[in-house]
Amino acid sequence: MDQLYTEALELLQQLISIPSFSREEDKTADAIYSFLERHGIKAERQGNNVWAFNQHYNLELPTILLNSHHDTVKPNAGYTLDPFTPTIKDGKLYGLGSNDAGGCLVSLIAAFLYFYPKQNLNYNFILAATAEEEISGRNGLEFILPKLGEIDFAIVGEPTQMHLAVAEKGLLVLDCVAHGKAGHAAREEGVNAIYEALQDIEWFRNYRFEKVSETLGPIKMSVTVVQAGSQHNVVPDTCKFTVDVRVTDAYSLEEVLATVKQHVKATVTPRSVRLQPSGIPLKHPIVQAGIQLGRKTYGSPTTSDQALLRVPSVKLGPGDSARSHTADEYIELQELEEGIQLYIKMLSSITN
Repeated sequence: MDQLYTEALELLQQLISIPSFSREEDKTADAIYSFLERHGIKAERQGNNVWAFNQHYNLELPTILLNSHHDTVKPNAGYTLDPFTPTIKDGKLYGLGSNDAGGCLVSLIAAFLYFYPKQNLNYNFILAATAEEEISGRNGLEFILPKLGEIDFAIVGEPTQMHLAVAEKGLLVLDCVAHGKAGHAAREEGVNAIYEALQDIEWFRNYRFEKVSETLGPIKMSVTVVQAGSQHNVVPDTCKFTVDVRVTDAYSLEEVLATVKQHVKATVTPRSVRLQPSGIPLKHPIVQAGIQLGRKTYGSPTTSDQALLRVPSVKLGPGDSARSHTADEYIELQELEEGIQLYIKMLSSITN
């Protein structure tokens, strides 16, 4: 266990030192690929995604996916430390991506190394270190899922303080256009598209979906952008507005979209229906294993690569989501060590 922690820490320091903004993760992909090969693991790569199967992979067994991402956002202006210089101070490792989600990734890699050579397991393991999570890009996990085969459930590594996010909200962004008729503002002419839009905007503000998720609560709809008109004396014939919809596991994105179209007059176009709500039953063995180790369960309002999976999944990892995308990002060394241990203990309880 000490060796796994030492190697995970060294890999995390290496990853921090390499800029890996979304769509620019080729060098961290090189580092992860080389790390696995040095450990005698035959890794595969497509784009900036790296994955590997355990040594005794058996098609007749169910399969667990261990996934986290190695891309980062860009450092903000508030940094007082060099974001690309891994710095250990007062029991903390500072650096861009240390918390989101480098600590989770190297902890999952350590767990994969632990299980990789073992025989007579009840499950297969697939490790996937993927790209473009921070931008929900199409060349990340979604790009390689067809290569991974059938997956029974997944652990998605994100900083959760090693508590279990058993549900995660999906994201639906709607581009809406209310239609009117142009006319001169000084005369009783035209149909003002802004007034037409107000009725729909009021509906988005007040409507409550009937089903409420036990873990995520109600669906939340927010009108976030409004655009209309170009001249003060012309009644606008169109009003465009954007709605951010955070969908719970009580509905699919398609169901929410159908309800919206049924109630509003505006033309409604979804940008995507890719980022579905996700989750895992509380009775699932991996959830029960975590609970037995004193971990709590909760519903997560933020979106991760869970949204691209169509199998049960839990979001789980060392670090704290509150530190993600902040200046002088860090992960505590104790969190890293504990993360590796808890991953292995939880997985051991269901695979042996």
